Amino acid sequence: MLDIKFIKENKDLVAQAAKNKNREIDVDEIIRIGEDRKRLRNEVDSLNQQRKVAAQTRDVARGSQIKTELDSLEKQYAEADKQFVSLMIKIPNIYSADTPVGKDEDENKVLRQWGEIPQFNFSPKAHSEIGKDLGIIDSETAADVTGSRFTYIKGDLALMQFALIQLVFKLLNEKGFTPVIPPVFVKPAVQNRMARFMTPEEHFMFPNDDLMLIGSAEHTLGPIYMDKIIEEKDLPIKLAGYSTAFRREAGSYGKDTKGIIRQHQFDKLEMEVFSLPEDSLKIQEELVSIQEEILQTLNLPYQVVIVCTGDMGFPDYRQIDIETWMPGENKYRETHSADLTGNFQSRRLNARVRRADGTIEPVHMNDATAIALGRALVAIIENYQQADGSVKIPPVLVPYMNGLGEIRKR
Repeated sequence: MLDIKFIKENKDLVAQAAKNKNREIDVDEIIRIGEDRKRLRNEVDSLNQQRKVAAQTRDVARGSQIKTELDSLEKQYAEADKQFVSLMIKIPNIYSADTPVGKDEDENKVLRQWGEIPQFNFSPKAHSEIGKDLGIIDSETAADVTGSRFTYIKGDLALMQFALIQLVFKLLNEKGFTPVIPPVFVKPAVQNRMARFMTPEEHFMFPNDDLMLIGSAEHTLGPIYMDKIIEEKDLPIKLAGYSTAFRREAGSYGKDTKGIIRQHQFDKLEMEVFSLPEDSLKIQEELVSIQEEILQTLNLPYQVVIVCTGDMGFPDYRQIDIETWMPGENKYRETHSADLTGNFQSRRLNARVRRADGTIEPVHMNDATAIALGRALVAIIENYQQADGSVKIPPVLVPYMNGLGEIRKR
């Protein structure tokens, strides 16, 4: 959430940012209601002070009159406050100076590329076909048991998933991250404070329990310091959360219907960092460098993309994506995202830092994909496929797979 003082001082910037993020807001109306709310708050506080004086002087008549006035004013304030908050939470974060202005993903900007796109002396296959032939991906049985967009990952491919987890956790441990297995359920009210809006059309809701399934580990990692104060000396705090994620994939009808690219259930390892404001941009770059190191270690070609205004997330100040080459589709596909939200989420979460001089302010937050397991498996299968239908295992993963060097049909 943006600070109302910042909004007043930067009306045009806030309005333009919302427009470029495809959001409709009325900044003047928000400021007007904010001023009315502030006036009512001051009047309530003034009457409460007068009520104390009346009580001390035992002026019963004046005390009774004030109580009547207070009842009316407090109702007016409550209504103004409700209206103010409902409008404030609809204002998206502003964006960084280097964020491209654009309508959709077609206007994202490639910053750099790494690796050589593999050249095959045969026609490369999609992962879904390779996985079915090798007996390591079984979507047909999953459809009978659970429904569409669910999959059984089996045999050596399941071992590869756990190998990837071990590899990435080892790397993150060396970089000071604390491993966390977070809850996969979150209260809708808490998710709302994260500004990652998840509707019943997009995610799995359990209204009778006042719970919903998370779409990423960040959804329960981010609130871990909700309504808390962190000491400056303890920052940055780096968390690496592993969880299963759940998404309805509404609006994706007809897209990625085969294989494991777009599933209702998938596993991810997510990075969440809490930092001082002056360090948050540097930390985002560090997170992107970790993502690149993981892909380079696996020798998977990729490109780094800065996401435009129309494609970036509601709470994001700056968003960097990494797209990995997928030979089966002959194009790059998103595998990683790094989101710098600044103090936008922390204001809503009331997550703060106490400086060494005693001042308290919102902490800054970053979240980023360490590895999305399904998409990583897809990239490995397609980039390491062999002419005989087998899949070579990236050398860095071999020690985690009992020395197995390739996946073959058994």
